[in-house]
Amino acid sequence: MLSRHFLRSKVLQAVYANQFGEKDPQTSEKEFDDNILKLNDLGVVQISMLLHGLAVAGQIVIDGSHKLLPDGQDYSDNTDLTDNPFLHRLADNYELHKLIDRCKINWEVHDGLFRKAFFTFRDIDAYKALNVEEHDFENTKSQVLQYFRFLVNDEGLRSAIAERSLLWDDDFDQVAQYNFMMLKTLSEDTFTEDSPWPLMCDNREEKDSADYQFAKQLLHDTLAGRAECEQLIKKHLQGWDYERVSPMDIIIINIAIAEFTTCPSIPERVTVDECIELSKEYSTDRSKLFINGILDRIIIELRAAGRINKSGRGLFDESLINQED
Repeated sequence: MLSRHFLRSKVLQAVYANQFGEKDPQTSEKEFDDNILKLNDLGVVQISMLLHGLAVAGQIVIDGSHKLLPDGQDYSDNTDLTDNPFLHRLADNYELHKLIDRCKINWEVHDGLFRKAFFTFRDIDAYKALNVEEHDFENTKSQVLQYFRFLVNDEGLRSAIAERSLLWDDDFDQVAQYNFMMLKTLSEDTFTEDSPWPLMCDNREEKDSADYQFAKQLLHDTLAGRAECEQLIKKHLQGWDYERVSPMDIIIINIAIAEFTTCPSIPERVTVDECIELSKEYSTDRSKLFINGILDRIIIELRAAGRINKSGRGLFDESLINQED
C-alpha cells in the first residue's frame, strides 16, 4: 500500500524530470505509471532475496553439521531460521513464485554475499536468540522477520538490487518497510499457497486503485497548470524576484495549486502540510516558511475567485481569511 505522501513525492519527481528533461506531458505520465508499477517488482525482488538468503543459510547449517570435526560455531548453528512453518508457507505461495519467475532473478551469482551476510548475522544477538521451544507459525515468523531486517540493511545486497534499476535505490527503504509490515500481518489462517500475493501497489485493492488514480490525475493537473502557477507566484511574491525562487519550491507550489482546485475532498490545510513536508525532504531549510506563506495567500485568492470548492467537514481554515484582514 503506497501512502499518498509517497505518491505526492513521486509526482514531484516526475514534474521535475519533465521540467528539466524536456519531455512532453504524455511521456512523463507514461514514465510515472511505469515507475510506480516497478515498485511491485522491487518488493518481489526483496522477498526473493529473503527466500534465497534463507536457503543459503540452511545449506551452511547443513554443511556444518556434516563436517567430520565440527567447530564450536557449527555446533551452535540451528535450523530454526530455515526449518519453520512460516518460511514454508512463503515458499509454497503460487503467485509469489510466478512473480519471482517474471522478474528473472538469478541470486546464485551473489551467493558469496549471502554467505558473508549469514556469517555476520549468526554472530549477533538476534541470531543467538532465535532458538524457540514452540515452532509455531507466529514464533517462526518473528525469526524470518529478524533475518529480513538484517538482509535489507546489508550494503552488498542492497547494491546488487539497486543495479537492476537506477530508481530503486531511492525507494528501497520505503518498499522494505512495506514488506516488513506486510510479512508481519500474514496470518496462518488466511495466508495459503493459493492466496494473492500482497503488492506494494495493488490495483485489486479499492484503496490502492483510488490512491493510484489520485496521483496520476495530480501529475496531469500539475503539468497542465504550470503557466498559471508561475503567474500566481509572481503576483504574491513579497520582496523576492521570481528567478530567485528555488525550482523545487515552484514545483511544490504547482502541485499544491493543482490539489487545491481539482481535489474537492482534500482540505486545503492537509495539502499545505503535505507540501511543507515535501519541501523538508527535497528543498532548502527556508523553503517551508516561503511555501507556507505563498500558499496561504494563493488560497485566499482562489477562494475569492470560486476556484476552490471543497466538500466535507473542516475543510476550510477560517484563519486564512483573518490573515488577509
